[in-house]
Amino acid sequence: MANKSTADKVATIQKGYALEGATIELGAAIVDGELHKDAPVRLPLSMMNRHGLVAGATGTGKTVTLHMMAEQLSTAGVPVFLADIKGDLSGLATAAAGSDKLAKRTESIGQAWSGKTFPVEFLALGGDGDGIPVRATITSFGPILLSRVLELNDTQESSLQLVFHFADKNNLELVDLKDLRAVIQFLISDEGKEALKELGGLSKATAGVILRELVTLEAQGMERFFGEPEFDTAELLRTAPDGRGVISCLELPTLQTKPMVFSTFLMWLLADLFEDLPEAGDLDKPKLVFFLDEAHLLFNDASRAFLEAITTTVRLIRSKGVGIFFVTQTPKDVPADVLGQLANRVQHALRAFTPEDAKALKATVSTFPVSDYDLEETLTSAGIGEAVITVMNERGAPTPVALTRLRAPESVMGPSAVDLVRSTVAGSALLAKYGTAVDNVSAYEKLTGKAAASTGAAAPGQPPSPSPEVFVPGNPDPTAIDDEARRIEEEILGRPSSRQPSTGQPGGGSVPPAPARRQAPQSGGMMDDITGALGGVLGSGLKSMARSMGTQLGRELLRGVFGTSSRRRR
Repeated sequence: MANKSTADKVATIQKGYALEGATIELGAAIVDGELHKDAPVRLPLSMMNRHGLVAGATGTGKTVTLHMMAEQLSTAGVPVFLADIKGDLSGLATAAAGSDKLAKRTESIGQAWSGKTFPVEFLALGGDGDGIPVRATITSFGPILLSRVLELNDTQESSLQLVFHFADKNNLELVDLKDLRAVIQFLISDEGKEALKELGGLSKATAGVILRELVTLEAQGMERFFGEPEFDTAELLRTAPDGRGVISCLELPTLQTKPMVFSTFLMWLLADLFEDLPEAGDLDKPKLVFFLDEAHLLFNDASRAFLEAITTTVRLIRSKGVGIFFVTQTPKDVPADVLGQLANRVQHALRAFTPEDAKALKATVSTFPVSDYDLEETLTSAGIGEAVITVMNERGAPTPVALTRLRAPESVMGPSAVDLVRSTVAGSALLAKYGTAVDNVSAYEKLTGKAAASTGAAAPGQPPSPSPEVFVPGNPDPTAIDDEARRIEEEILGRPSSRQPSTGQPGGGSVPPAPARRQAPQSGGMMDDITGALGGVLGSGLKSMARSMGTQLGRELLRGVFGTSSRRRR
């Protein structure tokens, strides 16, 4: 390879990126220090759901790269989701102004540049910032993601799953933090001790730890992110009237103070999409491309269950037409099981100022195919707006490695004016749907007896409101619990059960239903049903086995791989 001429190297790149279908144009190749605009580097649109990585040291242009890619995806009719951590991406709504310097750069790479605006929907978690409020209910968020936010250990996470199981089975809707707090307070009260005993494996001390963490979360102002109306993640799949994909830009203005919360919320959005979308197979273009900036925040100090759930989601959501691009500093920030699924690589410059930097550089080089470049030298000398690229071609093979001068965005590389952002939000069709928080009857009202008090006379001319169910504590139903354990043994574990089917109350009568109990679907719940019933009835020794079954059962059960759930799927 060292003896190849520049012309031969350029020809290799030209042949490797001679693609037939629609593409995302990334830039022009640099070979032996010279820019060759006749050697364009591009990414097949049909391969965008094979996921990717945009990496590089701070200040090397990662955000500009995802900005440029988002513009072209939108133009191709593909919706895009961006997490706006630095506040720079709102500029997608404002056309960029040309300059002599810009014209010189774009002409050098063969880019026909013109300033443009793009259809942008501004979102904000819980209304924290200028954007349509994005909220999730506690029950939708699920125990695994919530355990991540609360920084619980494995034992405490398992216990929280049992709490969710109890709430699910007793029709106690977990909408916001006060609902979950009310359920836990009930379970550790004298009134709830029988219910706590039936859960098995949930100690009063552990419940107290979870309760204290919830109080801390509320003290930090996190209660605004949980509630109703819950954001429907299908909103992320919209296109504008002119056919361009809508770019959903989620503002994260206080990420530095609450990184765990924000990164976990992003994973909830992805997990909810994963559960809702049908299988799509190979498509000409993805249904959505998801960019996760500062991706290392997802993985730092993550539990094994959380990492397994991310890996499963990334592996399987491709077949549903969704592409995920992780944006971070080095490939080492991403676990190997996830990194192995990222077929498209855009690697900006790395620095080697310390021994740790040098190790990261060598590790990064080792992940690229053999190439005509000295990658250690190339990655440390690449300029701002340049990147080493290899992607998956239309046949599913990696393209040649190419140092690339990247295209320039056509909208503003920086924030749009505040007035423009606010007027865009005010004119959004989503504002009426999600703009105002509501507090419906849920677990808190049922457990504190406020549900009955909240029902009054109907407004004049309106039909009377139905009386909500009030939870009646106590009276555990051991027969129903035994039936559930038998069903799990026979239907899920696939073995005969030694438990006899119930024939009713002593004397042959029918068994009355448990108070306010939701009827279980035939397929059962996910880790909540399995862990709760097996842990409480068959013995806590089977809990770890039950939990490990979660990723195998996937969407077949009520809760997804993260333990997430949604009223839309119930």
